[in-house]
Parts: sequence; structure tokens; C-alpha cells
Amino acid sequence: MDVSEALLANGSVRIKRTRHGLMAYNINDTFVGRSLDCYGEYSRGEVSLFAQLAGPGGVALDVGANIAALTLSLAQIVGPGGTVVAFEPQRAVYQLLCTNLALNEINNVRPIHAAAGQRAGRTFVPVSDYSKPGNFGGTELTDKGGEPVPVATIDSLKLPACQFIKIDVEGQERSVIAGAVATIARFRPALYVENDRRHQSPDLIRQLTDLDYVCYWHVPPLYTPDNFYRNATNVFPGIVSIDMMCLPNGDVRKVEGMKRVTGPDDWPFPR
Repeated sequence: MDVSEALLANGSVRIKRTRHGLMAYNINDTFVGRSLDCYGEYSRGEVSLFAQLAGPGGVALDVGANIAALTLSLAQIVGPGGTVVAFEPQRAVYQLLCTNLALNEINNVRPIHAAAGQRAGRTFVPVSDYSKPGNFGGTELTDKGGEPVPVATIDSLKLPACQFIKIDVEGQERSVIAGAVATIARFRPALYVENDRRHQSPDLIRQLTDLDYVCYWHVPPLYTPDNFYRNATNVFPGIVSIDMMCLPNGDVRKVEGMKRVTGPDDWPFPR
């Protein structure tokens, strides 16, 4: 049997074997779903880095977990003695996240149907038509209507430990960090923060610098030639993620192949 063949296809949802386990995904999703469909993996460069920032027995947070495309790998990295807390505010996307945890008998992930933010409350998720093509991982929360969803702070979780936090929340990164200040101060976890909005970047960098973190640009391509399906066609030419790996000042881990963020106005590409 071809490993890339769908095990189930029902409407816009498919289930396939992927690098990190069985995955149910929406074929209309232009990045996460399409990558899983074509390559049997998503953002391999991020997964490789996560394995250096989290480890067995650790507590990790996946804030903006989507359908668990990266959550599954984090669950494997921390192992049965560790815990992953996964926030996902979009109801339909959260349902696929839970499906993927169940399909792979993952018991060390705590999924939370909520947004993470600066303070407890609620926000709204715009209603998407998942039967049509769209970037479902790029949905921005709003206060102007849609489906209501709770907002919780990371600090309110009162975690017993925290080794790693990944934050991918479409422009709400600063709010998430503001609600995690006590957790960050106590445990000094490694942070992996999306930073792809040029106009918001200076304030985000200042916030992390004020928390005494050193940041490095991480710009992994969506396509990897040695992907799980050995698909040689790059359907994402020139497309990369723009993220920062952030380590507490004084961390002794060696950083290779990543450019240090030099200040608030720094950017990984020429202007």
C-alpha cells in the first residue's frame, strides 16, 4: 500500500499515515492540510528545533495548536512522563485536534478549547467555511462578532513546571506572553514565537528583551525535499515561516545556523 494513500476520505476530511502518526485534516486548508496531504508532514524544520528545546518528562505548551500537526511531535518529544497543554480556539479545528489525539492514543496532551491571552474573558472566532479553500491556521480573533470562545491566561494554569512554550496566534503573541509573565519568570522556559507581522515585530521583540530573553530568527521553509512521502514537487515555492527562538539570558545551549535578533527594528529579510 502506498503510504501516501488516504485511509479515509469523507467530504473535505481525509485521514492519512504521516511522519508522526495518523492525521485527520481538511484538504481545503491551504498550508497545514495541503502539506499533510502532499508530504505527510508539516513544518519539519520546526519539529527538528522543538526536539532541542523540549525533552522527556518536560511540560510544554502549544498555544495555537491547530489540528495537532505539531502537537503530536511535541507529545512524542516529552514522552509519557511529560505533558503538553494545547490551546486551540477554533471549534472545528479543535475537533480535529482532539480526533488526532484519539487516533494516536495520545494521553499526555491536555487540549483546551480556548484562546490564551493577557487576562481571562472571552473573544470571538470568525466563522469560516471549511468546505472552501482557506488558510484555517491564519484565522485572527476579533471582538466584533463570530463564535464566542473563552480566553484564559497561561499563568492561571498554575503549572508545576514549564520547559517550552510555542506561540502561534496570528498577531496575538504579545497578549499571550503578557498572560504568562509569572510562568516565564518562574521556570524560564525556551520560547518559540511566531513573528511574521512586520509592523508588530518591534514591540514583540522589546517585550521579550524586557523579560531578559535572547532571540534568534528561525525561518524554516514549508517544503522539505526528504519529506515523509518523498514527494519531489514543491507546492510551496519560496514560502517560509517567520519565527523566533528565544532563550533566557545565560542559557548555555549552543545556537547554530540562526541569526541573532539584534534589536527591535531587526528583520530577517532585506527591506
